Amino acid sequence: MEPPTTPPSPDVQPLPLDGLTVVAVEQAVAAPFATRQLADLGARVIKVERPGGGDFARHYDTAAAGLASHFVWCNRGKESIALDLKDPRGRDVLGRLLATADVFVQNLAQGAAARLGLDAATLCAADPRLIAVDISGYGTGGPYADRRAYDMLVQCEAGLVSVTGTPEQPVKSGIPAADIAAGMYAFSGVLAALVRRGTTGRGGPVEVSMLEALAEWMGHPLHHTIHGGTAPVRTGLAHTVIAPYDAYPTADGGRVLLSVQNDREWRRLAAQVLGSPELAEDPDVATNAARVVHRERTDAAVARALGELTAEEALRRLDAAGIACARLRGMTGLAAHPQLAARDRWREIGSPAGPLRALLPPLTLPGGEEARMGAVPGLGEHTEALLRSVGMTEAEITQLRQDGVAA
Repeated sequence: MEPPTTPPSPDVQPLPLDGLTVVAVEQAVAAPFATRQLADLGARVIKVERPGGGDFARHYDTAAAGLASHFVWCNRGKESIALDLKDPRGRDVLGRLLATADVFVQNLAQGAAARLGLDAATLCAADPRLIAVDISGYGTGGPYADRRAYDMLVQCEAGLVSVTGTPEQPVKSGIPAADIAAGMYAFSGVLAALVRRGTTGRGGPVEVSMLEALAEWMGHPLHHTIHGGTAPVRTGLAHTVIAPYDAYPTADGGRVLLSVQNDREWRRLAAQVLGSPELAEDPDVATNAARVVHRERTDAAVARALGELTAEEALRRLDAAGIACARLRGMTGLAAHPQLAARDRWREIGSPAGPLRALLPPLTLPGGEEARMGAVPGLGEHTEALLRSVGMTEAEITQLRQDGVAA
């Protein structure tokens, strides 16, 4: 006999999207990342995948206990149904799922959704309450509309690569920044459309392009260039207009970053960390403008002092002096970060490979239920249950499976 469950406290707010249904024809990162946020907040998310392989992000790597790390990151808490949408019977099943959906999200290749009748304009015309999201690389219309748009390509087109790296070498971001930007605007677009629907009773299309999302994130260098006349130079971990602001090696092989925001902080750094209070009055380095001009001398003074300390000693001294600082961590360091541990941010989620660690989403709603961090689904894990839920008979389900329309 199972032990009785404790009902939730009446004082605990439910998850804000509990009771909403999202259907997604999605792949890679942008749309799956958006819909995972919706699932975390309580929505039921039905992920429609291709039979025979599914979302191609399932096969990027096998780093997460045999599963693809991108897929594990972006797809927890979803139900997977494998359907061939090129077959009219597959589209009929999808139509039945959409009949009870609140939100539809797709990021198929440009033009593919329209050919299948799954573009936002078509779906919203048929069902005015539906919120339908089109995520694309470059948006509809314009000379780039039909171009392939992978994250690295969009990072280049949006100028992110031009401001990232060293003076000698531009580099792409180490994370899929264009995908994440588009995913987060799709997520916030759905939330905004839900608020509007609560007021007007109507849903409507939501359009997000990876280029436009990342271009918004490029606001500082973009405005620096179009209004100031010059593009920011690449400075690695340094800052173009602040010094000292960089990572410095320590005696134990670590690297400590620090940022001095004003001349008062510089005086404290010079006296309490560098052991050279006279630098506070030296005209070559006394002001931020002078330190930027004499960056090599400034950095050399900081590097000398920190190079004689361990990373832990350097951080203690910098903290005591009220200087903003951080340790340069890798992924192992992030996974063991004491702040994440102290705030109890790690959870276990289910997956076809067994339990996996995952971080709670950063959006916290105090006084409410904790984020719903469901399992990562296997391909087609929920196909049969979902086919039954839309009224398919046993014979129809068997036929769909035999014909490869469902898996």
